Amino acid sequence: MPQPRKLVIVESPTKARKIQGYLGDDFEVEASVGHIRDLPQPRDLPAEMKKGPYGKFAVDVDNGFDPYYVVHSDKKQKVRELKQALKEADELYLATDEDREGEAIAWHLIQELKPKVPVKRMVFHEITREAIMRALESTRELDQSLVDAQETRRILDRLYGYEVSPVLWRKVGQGTSAGRVQSVATRLVVERERERMAFVAASYWDVSGTFAVAGDAGADGGEPAFRARLAQLGAERVAAGRDFDDRGRLTARSGVVQLDEGAATAVVAGLDGAGFRVNSLETKPYTRRPAAPFTTSTLQQEAGRKLRMSSRQTMRTAQALYENGYITYMRTDSPALSKEATDAARAQARELYGADYVPGKPRVYQSKSKGAQEAHEAIRPAGDTFRTPAQVARELNGDQFKLYELIWKRTVASQMEDAKGSTATVKLGATLGAAAGTLTGREVVFSASGTVITFRGFLAAYEESRDLDPEAESEDAAASSDRTGKNERETRLPRMAEGDALTGRDLGAEGHTTSPPARYTEASLVKALEERGIGRPSTYAAIISTIQDRGYVYPRGQALVPTWRAFAVIRLLEQHFVRLVDYDFTAAMEADLDEIAAGDRHRVAWLREFYFGEHGPGIEAADGTSDTDGVDSQGGGLRDLVENLGEIDAAAINSVEIGEGIRVRVGRYGPYLEDTAAEVADGEKPVRPRIPEDIAPDELTVAKARELFALGADDGRVLGTDPGSGNPIVARNGRYGPYVTEQLPEPELDPDLSAAARKRALAKLPKPRTASLFQDMTLDTITLDVALKLMSLPRVVGTDPESGEEITAQNGRYGPYLKKGTDSRSLPTEESLFTTTLEEALELYKQPKRRGRAAAVPPLRELGEDPESKKPIVVKDGRFGPYVTDGETNRTLPRDVTPESITPERAIELLAEKRAQAPKKKPAARKTTAAKKPAAKKTTKAAASKPAARTTSKK
Repeated sequence: MPQPRKLVIVESPTKARKIQGYLGDDFEVEASVGHIRDLPQPRDLPAEMKKGPYGKFAVDVDNGFDPYYVVHSDKKQKVRELKQALKEADELYLATDEDREGEAIAWHLIQELKPKVPVKRMVFHEITREAIMRALESTRELDQSLVDAQETRRILDRLYGYEVSPVLWRKVGQGTSAGRVQSVATRLVVERERERMAFVAASYWDVSGTFAVAGDAGADGGEPAFRARLAQLGAERVAAGRDFDDRGRLTARSGVVQLDEGAATAVVAGLDGAGFRVNSLETKPYTRRPAAPFTTSTLQQEAGRKLRMSSRQTMRTAQALYENGYITYMRTDSPALSKEATDAARAQARELYGADYVPGKPRVYQSKSKGAQEAHEAIRPAGDTFRTPAQVARELNGDQFKLYELIWKRTVASQMEDAKGSTATVKLGATLGAAAGTLTGREVVFSASGTVITFRGFLAAYEESRDLDPEAESEDAAASSDRTGKNERETRLPRMAEGDALTGRDLGAEGHTTSPPARYTEASLVKALEERGIGRPSTYAAIISTIQDRGYVYPRGQALVPTWRAFAVIRLLEQHFVRLVDYDFTAAMEADLDEIAAGDRHRVAWLREFYFGEHGPGIEAADGTSDTDGVDSQGGGLRDLVENLGEIDAAAINSVEIGEGIRVRVGRYGPYLEDTAAEVADGEKPVRPRIPEDIAPDELTVAKARELFALGADDGRVLGTDPGSGNPIVARNGRYGPYVTEQLPEPELDPDLSAAARKRALAKLPKPRTASLFQDMTLDTITLDVALKLMSLPRVVGTDPESGEEITAQNGRYGPYLKKGTDSRSLPTEESLFTTTLEEALELYKQPKRRGRAAAVPPLRELGEDPESKKPIVVKDGRFGPYVTDGETNRTLPRDVTPESITPERAIELLAEKRAQAPKKKPAARKTTAAKKPAAKKTTKAAASKPAARTTSKK
């Protein structure tokens, strides 16, 4: 009798190989390689559906928001393989991740595979032998509420994007888009930049010196000396940076004095030879508790601060660690540890640091988030016993090791004793002498504080860093070390008592200027989103990547800087879609989705309220109550909001006032400046300089704008007018170096054109002629004649008398070359583009092509490291089109993926899928037709009235 065969499906090929080794020959473990289905683009719908109820969104909003799903074009072969494997199985185990997305993947697999054998939902939080065996013994049913929540989220994002984005296309420009969370995240970054633009710096001075107890070695510069700062002048406190608002004004109306240079210098002069005394000395006990184990968001924040890793890089690295069995599941809202993990951390702390470093009882951590739902434990080392960083060092690459070490340290430290010590604050007094001028006789008070750690506790293993100015090093990195535990910011005070005499030296005055609010970093933006309850921690990496890929935000060091296009997008949304970018409204939507996931709210009623503004009479919530507390208490749904927008002044939306009549305009070719107060003579065009990309919005002051106007139009030098076209020829400095271009007039299009009509009209417009400068040319010396000569390329050298093919000289991305049909030859210099004769070209083609000595063609894009092969992933242009490769595995890009749009995550999926394709016989293709999928198995009351979603494989 044949042995029962069990099919297990996970998302990742790496997980599949790891789990297969644990389960043995009775199981076949396959990978779906992520999602297999999604909502198609409306243009990709079958012809008969494009004019029907699914034609706008691929969702029938009038009939229960019924979605129409299709199998991804590059997943059809994978689905066929899974169906073939299922035919030979007696049981199906769906072992996708235990969160909303994983539950939805499992549901899609059921809908597409249509299994006739028993189906079991298998979940685990770490990939170890013990965890997999426990999961086999404790399977459950599919959680339809989690599926509903994920479906609602997907449909919500489709409705939001497809209704709002076309408005942005018409009023801001092609390529713009709106998203439920991405728009709010962009708004946060833009609002911070607005604060920086409105910021007025304030200047203030202070006085500091070095002090020691009279008679101690410190008086001569020994160890007991300490630094103190002027805190009080007479009865008034001396102002510090925290005392000024963003307009440069003192926030306190009385009791605070702002020192200028003269007053500070007078204080220093008045203290020459003065005697100091201890006015007061206050000592308090110091206790510091360890931070909780990592959640998804705190891991992203800490990896950003300590390791300088982006959110995307952090999650990609954590995914590799999880799939290879080194850490637990990396998408979680919970800081809690299981009993096994707590015991493992305590045992390791005791072994490495001693019994004194471990408290008598385990520490228990709980989530502060009401909507915490992403399944599991905190992120920790996998297993019932932890491997130290030293034990895994040879198995992991650089980023993986650093992240594992960070997770290990945080987990072990979370179960260690508090750090303890004492904090002392001393105040020193003196009287200003005659040299202080009008301040003579005034009492001054200096202050200093110091902390002495008497028992390091958890600091022996780990210290959490904090958010500071993104231009500076993190507090932890700059001031302390996990290895030594020393904190250079702490001041060690000598033994002294009230009334003791002190000596002072190195007294000096120093001026300061207040700084604007720090820009967001990826870490601080993640923290801000989480604090506001916006989005889920598991999506933060994708959100930050999206707003950068869309061109709304770009990194400058660790800081995130918004573009002028982001200003235009956010201004339109704030003026015409205010509810959709309101922080509280967005957080309330997230809370509603949590209720759907918990089975306490009906998804169709909620979507109806969001889109139509209706409460959906007759539909009850899962608890039997009427589901009438709608998502939008302010009235009106998304559809009505879009249909009743009224007039939108595109010029005003795309303008940002700088001052003195100068404003920024966001145009088709990028942002430029206008001076509305400047007078222009008849027949002359106004000067509109383009804004260089390296100038951040808060740096574009009126003075800087005047400098750009002085440089001329489009941030370049106008060389003259092309006698043929009559258009100005401008020399500019661009992202890829200096170039010359023809300046075309701004197109005048009907603002009421539809998105499709606008796209067609823009495509028909002529493109400006552009040419890069040669290496020996500069913007300052290039002339109009040379520029026109450069823009005349490619140059026809002549015709090959034998083949009849035309030979041209061209300047390409990798240097000058000749081209004849598909055959090319490199030219020695750029100047030879204009001097090479037909005879010289024919002679060059007679010579054999030097393939061996030719430089390798650089890749089109670099996408980071592949977690499986540990090699860099690049996109290259091949004989059969662009493809992605890690040097070992090649995968041609699907038709719907371009080299510009592919993400690192998608590239990893494509390579993983390619590796997973074994050289086995393919099943015979069968003709199938698109069919409506059956209703999902009803396992909850919320699912009882849920209409069936449509599906097709479109094979």
